[in-house]
Amino acid sequence: VFVVPQFSRENYHIWIVKMRSCLKSFGLWEYVDQDKRVPPLRANLTIAQMKQHEEEILKKEKVVSCLHSALTDDVFTSIMHLETAKQLWDELNERYVDDERVRSIKLLTLKREFEMLKMKESESVKEYTSKLSHLVNQMRLYEAKVAAIKESCDLKKLTIFKLVNKLQAHEQRFSMKVDDVTQGAFQARH
Repeated sequence: VFVVPQFSRENYHIWIVKMRSCLKSFGLWEYVDQDKRVPPLRANLTIAQMKQHEEEILKKEKVVSCLHSALTDDVFTSIMHLETAKQLWDELNERYVDDERVRSIKLLTLKREFEMLKMKESESVKEYTSKLSHLVNQMRLYEAKVAAIKESCDLKKLTIFKLVNKLQAHEQRFSMKVDDVTQGAFQARH
């Protein structure tokens, strides 16, 4: 079953990674990346060569169909005049990849969110790390370097699991301190 990742105007950076992976897994990426063209039929072809030629044409059309299927109607109608997968891909890239100035503004906003992110008392470590992970991944999409995390540990070696373990250990230590204080306060009352 071939499931095409859906594109909305807001998810381009995620969609492009998923779509590239999807097309590669079906051996169709070369029609986008290299703008592979199917040469015209020559004379005196064998049945196997004619069959291969038909398969190449079918692959080329599959890529275009996949890209069309992934688009919302409003996006599709604006690019339906384009004929090749390469043309479609390049046009989407030109329209939805932010220019450098917009990109840096988004990155600064994400960094500010990261700096302001605090764990709420009612929030579990799992919920907090999920928000943290989402924010960090958004910054990575913008090729960001997360300075606050980099200073505290080596990002190349830090996995989400290690980060979660560190946060859970911290949460347990904090919980134990709160219990000790509560127990001490309870004993002082009696």
